[in-house]
Amino acid sequence: MKRLAFLAAAVLFAAPAQAEKLRLALQKTGTTGWEMAVVKAFGLDKEAGLELEVTELASPEAGKIAIQGGSADLIVSDWLWVARERAQGAKLTLYPYSTGVGAVMTRDASIKSVKDLVGKKLGVAGGPLDKSWLMLEAFALKQGVDLAKSATILYGAPPLIAEKALQGEIDAALEFWNFAADLEGKGFARAIDIVDVEKALGAKGNVVITGYVFDDAFAAKNKDALARFFAMTGKAKALIATDDKAWAAAASRIGQKDAATLDIYRKRYVAGIPKRPIAEEEKDAAALYKVLAETGGEKLVGPGKTLAPGTFYKGGEAAAR
Repeated sequence: MKRLAFLAAAVLFAAPAQAEKLRLALQKTGTTGWEMAVVKAFGLDKEAGLELEVTELASPEAGKIAIQGGSADLIVSDWLWVARERAQGAKLTLYPYSTGVGAVMTRDASIKSVKDLVGKKLGVAGGPLDKSWLMLEAFALKQGVDLAKSATILYGAPPLIAEKALQGEIDAALEFWNFAADLEGKGFARAIDIVDVEKALGAKGNVVITGYVFDDAFAAKNKDALARFFAMTGKAKALIATDDKAWAAAASRIGQKDAATLDIYRKRYVAGIPKRPIAEEEKDAAALYKVLAETGGEKLVGPGKTLAPGTFYKGGEAAAR
């Protein structure tokens, strides 16, 4: 009888006999590709009882189209976009993926603060509504510096801004974390870390920036599969951080980089692994949302004046932690 009870419990808690399919639409050059490489290499998908159908996309915008059009179950995007969509009636929600954020990178040792950017040329990856730029702008204003007026601002795609920084055409570059890692490997310093800017604007810790995004209705029907998916990706993250074979599988997705730059990539990736309860992430996101709404206005956040309820998904937290 004891053996029968044990077998019954094993069946109850085992992964489904038939793998459940999840359709992912992910940016080809994103770190989610690293994790999927580790998932496959270590058989984590089979262990979780999941069949992953991964479509690689050229840009984050393509992912947004995929989730809105119903051709994907999950994408990776940022909580600000999810909050904006919810404020406009969509029922999207987000589970934390990464706190990874960029920095102001420079070779000029005299640039150590926003005050040192006065009279300088600053390249900004993205456009005038880029979140990191708006937070940097608000941070500077708190110190009496209007960067838009006191510095020469050049907006551009991340690769263009990085190239101009390398060629010495600009004094500093506000870059996304992976391009910042590349520049760091080429001798640039992190003059102003956006993590520090977030904290100066009201965050209590390193704030989740991106997450897995999916629909409320999908989550309601697939709660168990999502919990196993988040637990699986959590294992992949831990392996990348601690296992050199896993890191080799992940690094194969990066391209030709020297060993020192790859070490920086790994260090920055690991630093971006979320470690806090979702309630704390949500509270900090709400504080930053207020700043962004004041700085970027409706063009950035849409009609919502505060972070929309339900922006963060809490259903998979217990299983994935």
